[in-house]
Amino acid sequence: MSALETDALPRLPRLLAGLRQDRAVSLAEHLAMHGPLEPGRRSLHEALHASGLQGRGGAAFPASKKLMAVANQGGRPVVVVNATEGEPLSGKDKVLLRHLPHLVLDGAAVLAASLGAKSAIVAISAAAQAEHAALSAALAERSRRRLDGRADLSVARVPDRFVAGEETALVRFLSGDRAQPTLRPPAPYERGVDGRPTLVQNAETVAHVALIARYGPSWFRELGTEAEPGTALFTVSGAVRRPGVHEAELGTPLDDLLARAGGVTEEPQAVLIGGYFGTWFAAREAATIRLEDACLAPRGAGLGARAIAVLPASACGVAELARVARYLAGESAGQCGPCAHGLDAIAGALERTARLERKDERKRLERWCGQVTGRGACRLPDGAARFVASGLDVFAAELDSHAKRRRCTAARR
Repeated sequence: MSALETDALPRLPRLLAGLRQDRAVSLAEHLAMHGPLEPGRRSLHEALHASGLQGRGGAAFPASKKLMAVANQGGRPVVVVNATEGEPLSGKDKVLLRHLPHLVLDGAAVLAASLGAKSAIVAISAAAQAEHAALSAALAERSRRRLDGRADLSVARVPDRFVAGEETALVRFLSGDRAQPTLRPPAPYERGVDGRPTLVQNAETVAHVALIARYGPSWFRELGTEAEPGTALFTVSGAVRRPGVHEAELGTPLDDLLARAGGVTEEPQAVLIGGYFGTWFAAREAATIRLEDACLAPRGAGLGARAIAVLPASACGVAELARVARYLAGESAGQCGPCAHGLDAIAGALERTARLERKDERKRLERWCGQVTGRGACRLPDGAARFVASGLDVFAAELDSHAKRRRCTAARR
């Protein structure tokens, strides 16, 4: 694409350019905005490596390394677009599938062409009715135009469970097994769906691939930081005027993102960054945060699924900890003690504290969080422990108030 053409593109939004709230963007509208995609025009691996694109599903693994890991296995690989979005606070992938399905399907097609894969599967939650309808209609449009070459693009519906979207659980389910995660080898890139090397990429990551394949890595790097280039989709919820999915370049101050969401509706008490596997920050510290892992890593945190929740001062932080801990405990696959029993014990202790039934559970909770970390059959105990442990620190005063059998601080405001 010429410099004139890239200069004509909007600085922001990128992924959300052309989004309509009333329906999905049609294939004709999509092509009028972005033009046709030519998968063989340049080496996709080289373009992704130069772009510095990191996965947008939570792990932030370099997209080019993941692509080459599969390519180096040989054989006939499979491409899986992970759009299950089990994180309850996240809605970014659903927005892409519901309103901009062709961008995701473009990325799946170009990844399949790069690997010589005949099969590309878009995996969505079984409960995602609107997304399924939009994808089905988009696939029918593409079939009539024969856009995707030799790749067979299809949609698979996955159990509506938090852990079902973990990549090992996903490939097991697509191979006809239960959707249970495991940390044991072989990895999906070695032997995934039906025993074949499998590339699993998050739906937003795949949408970025489609844009990089069109406009090139230099264009992608015009926004973001040197170490974390590009834009990302953030799902903002809680005490803001315009909750929903917002696109921002990486490195943007958190306060700027909240301003794009209409600003806060009442005084914030704390902000959760990264969703249910994320980290709590007191409002004062949150005001100093930039939306990049380089800023969060020294604080023991990360962007994760890029779900941001603003907890107002009128809410009870202890009750919120208990609610989410119970949800995560209920999502356990039951494969190991730290998850099946440890998370249940943590949730129970928080619930008793929230109900003013126990004097002091904090030290016990801190110990239990340390004991479940790193010992699970998957990452669920680690994520839950990080969420709870950060909350024990941020809501320390609230916990102390509950422990002394007084009414919670939030109730007195």
